[in-house]
Amino acid sequence: MPDGTTYPAPARLYEVDLLRILAAVSVMAYHYLFSAYAGGLSDLHFPHADVIARYGYLGVDLFFTISGFVVLLSAWDRSPRRFVVSRAVRLYPAYWIAVTLTTLVSVGFGAGRFPVSLPQYLANLTMFNSLPNIKNVDVVYWTLWAELRFYAMILVLTWIGITARRVMVFAWAWLAATFLFEAGLLPQATDLVLNTQFSHYFIAGMALCLIHRYGATPQTLALVAVALGNAIYRGIGFADRVGLRYDAELHRPVVVAIIVAIFAVMLAIALRRTQCLGRPWFAMLGALTYPLYLVHAHIGFIIFERLGDRVNHVLLVAATMLLMTGVAAALHRFVERPLAPRLKRLLDLPGRRVHALRK
Repeated sequence: MPDGTTYPAPARLYEVDLLRILAAVSVMAYHYLFSAYAGGLSDLHFPHADVIARYGYLGVDLFFTISGFVVLLSAWDRSPRRFVVSRAVRLYPAYWIAVTLTTLVSVGFGAGRFPVSLPQYLANLTMFNSLPNIKNVDVVYWTLWAELRFYAMILVLTWIGITARRVMVFAWAWLAATFLFEAGLLPQATDLVLNTQFSHYFIAGMALCLIHRYGATPQTLALVAVALGNAIYRGIGFADRVGLRYDAELHRPVVVAIIVAIFAVMLAIALRRTQCLGRPWFAMLGALTYPLYLVHAHIGFIIFERLGDRVNHVLLVAATMLLMTGVAAALHRFVERPLAPRLKRLLDLPGRRVHALRK
């Protein structure tokens, strides 16, 4: 276990911001250059680019590893209430607008390709629509359900009280339960909590958070290594399913190499070996990641469908990427920045009232 020595944390891990935008762009490239055509959603075909872009879905795996790291890091000294408020403020303002914008574009211009009903739209606004199995308004929103289940895990830790030892016990227990599920020894329903397809990334991120705070130990490195092994195992299976879905070949060695690279880069960050590479302007890029991820998919597919036979395909994809980046920047500037503090004050109001009554 850590010896109790806590290393001073930098004000912001700018290199993580860079990784976020790289992950978002890789997912966007996956959708625009590979899955849209392979899935029959677009006639835009890029045979030379799609052999690389088809691996862009692994940007989501990077997102999950980053979440395991930074969400635990940010929750460390917070109460359960403060943690919930911080996550709600981070997730909902941009999401509400993105769901609304995607719904309007889908209904108005999608020609029935992405139908959205009013109950579906309202359920999506809660971000818990997957619980009653209500379809996402946009295909990419499935990752938010995985994130929410991880936040529930961290919320439990904030109730218990976050310490290095408790995080280690919790992470090993979650990983052990993942193995039991994979061995068929736990009911299928338990996966609702365990999230075994991606639990190893969150668990590795938690271990990396411990390394960042206290330095590397045999226990934390072992946790990262075992999580990596399971990530490779599940990642190969996931890649095979992607290949079957799109009738395309994904080379297993490439998938393994990317997963190993994700762990290696994140370990370097946790060990504080990359601070010299960070630049403050990376934060501006990182701020665009979440809104860009939320708005790019279905809206982009509809643009391709509408304009694909009128505009040069390369120019159309490049222009759509720039447009989506501009929309993301507008969401950050005019939605997230002004609404987040107001939502925080609103959510903090009951707590302030209780505090005032106790005085």
